Amino acid sequence: MADKALKHDVLSNAFPTPGEIVARLDKYVIGQSEAKKAVAIALRNRWRRQRVTGKIKDEIYPNNIILIGPTGVGKTEIARRLAGIAQAPFIKVEASRFTEVGYVGKDVESMVRELVEISVNMVRQEKTRNVEEKARKFAEERILDILLPVPKIKSQTGEEPASHAATREKMRQRLHQGAFDDRTVELDVVSQKTPFVEILSPIGIENISGALEEAFGGRFPKGKKKRKMPVKEALRYLQNEEADKLIDMDEVINEARERAMNSGIVFIDEIDKICGSGSTRGPDVSREGVQRDLLPIVEGSNVTTKYGMVKTNHILFIAAGAFHNRKPSDLIPEMQGRFPIRVELAALTTEDFQRILIEPENCLIKQYSLLMKSENVTLEFAEDAIQAIAAIASKVNESTENIGARRLHTVMTKLLEDVLFVAPNISDKKVKITKDYVTDKLQNIVSDVDMSRYIL
Repeated sequence: MADKALKHDVLSNAFPTPGEIVARLDKYVIGQSEAKKAVAIALRNRWRRQRVTGKIKDEIYPNNIILIGPTGVGKTEIARRLAGIAQAPFIKVEASRFTEVGYVGKDVESMVRELVEISVNMVRQEKTRNVEEKARKFAEERILDILLPVPKIKSQTGEEPASHAATREKMRQRLHQGAFDDRTVELDVVSQKTPFVEILSPIGIENISGALEEAFGGRFPKGKKKRKMPVKEALRYLQNEEADKLIDMDEVINEARERAMNSGIVFIDEIDKICGSGSTRGPDVSREGVQRDLLPIVEGSNVTTKYGMVKTNHILFIAAGAFHNRKPSDLIPEMQGRFPIRVELAALTTEDFQRILIEPENCLIKQYSLLMKSENVTLEFAEDAIQAIAAIASKVNESTENIGARRLHTVMTKLLEDVLFVAPNISDKKVKITKDYVTDKLQNIVSDVDMSRYIL
């Protein structure tokens, strides 16, 4: 069964080309053209594979990628936005959170189980949107039954009196108009208590409750209790309840598993933290143990989840790391072979910082302007002020730790601290940030390296 997220695009030829994928990434990530090009090709190749027929289709594996570069240059953002373009299940994990058997930490298979969980929720939401209108109509009928109970004469004759039907329609119109939103009604709501048993299982401790429920065929007690709530809230509750009845969960699970297996993306951050230095003793043994545990997942294996067996052969793995005191060749040879594409991301320059402040759709200038707009205050930045902010962020990165674009968050927070504090009481509803203001607020901090380390 082909992945549903890609299947529609295969049929309609609507899946974006590599150039279009890069253009979409450009809206959120400045620069890093080589990395964008590599991930765009990898994503398009998944679409191409869906169009291949015959047994060879199963032999076409994704080319996993390692993104190399300092923190804050866009590695995570590229992978996250890529998943959004493909409407694919996506999970970000830190390699350092995993350990080999015998050491404290999560087992490596947990990332696949979490990916499948994300995929199930994604498909369930899509199915819910498809039945939303029908579920709302059923929920309305149940609310009207509470507000206007069916007269006893109907139960005797099987027909509803004409006067009752007319009244019901009038109440339906008033319900649509929100006339009953604040009226309180009483509902029977499900109160299910699933016992949690903390035991070691093949699918991990974190999922044992769901596994027990599935193993016992849903025979855990589902008690009901009376609960009073406003009609507006009751309508939402009943709509969700009706949507659950309309959705075939078996179909959701099957589709979600296929989507996770064929279009899932796992982003493994901090992979350089599990590189060994060749020592056969000490922590390097544990680091290499994590690599060996990760290897079968990345190579392709079967992972047991509460939704069934999942193959990892065609999941796209994107790894990332700073590698400032390590290099990709420090990974074990087998792991290097499973990440054939390596892309180095460049450190951000002052010009990059300027663009990051104003060009992306979620840029910081826009974010702070909208935050101030909620206080009816107009916040404007002079062009030379933006240049000054970028120069300061770049200088602090050079003199302290280089944390990339994240430095802009600390600089902007300190710069606008006073403005954000007094915003509700500003009489002049227009604030302009100039170069002089930036210099006055930040110059002393920037010139003192020790102070920069603590504040910026």
